[in-house]
Amino acid sequence: MENIFGNIHSIETCGTVDGPGVRFVVFLQGCPMRCLYCHNPDTWENSQNQKISVDEILNKFNSVKEFLKNGGLTVTGGEPLVQIDFVIELFKSAKEKNIHTALDTSGLLFNKNDTSKIDELLKYTDLVLLDIKHIDPIEHKKLTNFDNKNILEFAKYLSDKQIPMWIRHVVVPEITFKKEYLQALGEFIGKLKSVKALDILPYHNMAIEKYEKLNIEYKLKNIPPLKKEEALEAKNIIFEAIKKARNI
Repeated sequence: MENIFGNIHSIETCGTVDGPGVRFVVFLQGCPMRCLYCHNPDTWENSQNQKISVDEILNKFNSVKEFLKNGGLTVTGGEPLVQIDFVIELFKSAKEKNIHTALDTSGLLFNKNDTSKIDELLKYTDLVLLDIKHIDPIEHKKLTNFDNKNILEFAKYLSDKQIPMWIRHVVVPEITFKKEYLQALGEFIGKLKSVKALDILPYHNMAIEKYEKLNIEYKLKNIPPLKKEEALEAKNIIFEAIKKARNI
C-alpha cells in the first residue's frame, strides 16, 4: 500500500479531553471555518504544515501505547474532513491494529448527495466527536462564516447509521448563552439516537495572545469567559430540553 502523507499541525501524546481514556491526538492543518472563538487559528491554512505519513504516525502511537489507558487515536484540527483521504487511510490502518478511533469534526463538509468518502471513513471510525457551534443557522454564520445546514444533516446521518457520537458545544456569553438557543439545541440532540455524551465547553479567551502573535484580530476580546455557574445553568437547560424531546 502506498504510504499517504498528511499535513500535520501537531501531535499530543497523552490527551484526556478528546474522547474516552488517554488518547494520542493528531491535529491536522486546514479549516474553512473562522470561528470567532477558535483557539487554533494557526491550523486554518493547509499550507502551513509538516508532512507526516500514516506509518510514521502509527509508529509514534506504538511508542507510547502503554500510556494510552482505555484510549486510542483521535484526529482533530483544523477540520479533519479537509484531508479525508488521509484520515481514511490512517483510521483503516489503525483498525487493523485494533486501535480505537475517534474523529473530532464540525461536520461542515458533509454532503448528503455524495456520502461515498464519509461512508468509507465511518467504516473505520469508532466514535465521532461532533462540534455543534450554534443551533441557529443565521447566528451560526455570524459565528463561523457558514450556516449549520450540513452540520445538522451530518448529525442526523450519524444518528440514522447508529454511529456513536459525543456532542460538543461551546457556550459563549452573549452568543450561545441564551435560553432559547440552548433549549433548541437540547431539543435537536434529544431526537438523535446515537448520542453517548454531551460536552458543554465554557468559553475562554486564552487564545488572545496567540492571535496577537499571528497578527490576527481577536473579535471577542470584549466577551468575558463563561462563569462556572453559567456553564452549569447552560447544561441544565440543554438536559431539560433533551428529556422533554425524549418524553422522559
